[in-house]
Amino acid sequence: MRALLELVEGAGRDPAMLIKGDALAEAQQVPIKFLEAILRDLRLHGIVESRRGIEGGYRLAKPASQITVADVIRALDGPLAAVRGQRPETLEYSGPASHLRDVWIAARVAIRSALEAVTLQQVADGDLPLPITELLQAPGAWERRG
Repeated sequence: MRALLELVEGAGRDPAMLIKGDALAEAQQVPIKFLEAILRDLRLHGIVESRRGIEGGYRLAKPASQITVADVIRALDGPLAAVRGQRPETLEYSGPASHLRDVWIAARVAIRSALEAVTLQQVADGDLPLPITELLQAPGAWERRG
């Protein structure tokens, strides 16, 4: 995510600008091999574009205002809310656990409502949408539990 925000900043200067992987890694203090694997997955999912060679590098495949945080997480990790690797709507429980699936579905809705509401551009600009800022102001939002 941090490397993508570096690309957002670069696109703000010049949408056609390519940024080298090692520059992204250095800017965010991420090991280059680790970052390259992530960028490869993001390229396969249409979030970044890359070009090889001395003039090569990476850039966003579309405007940052069209890429949500949820898009990035899905590209790298799959579904936003899986339960033991399964989609919650496919689970069935019996007895006293019969309504547990409803809790997992509700959790997925809550995660979606936050991560689909904010784009990379909004994060880079520090202009988070109202639903996000309201969540940040909720009692206990900044308190660690467990």
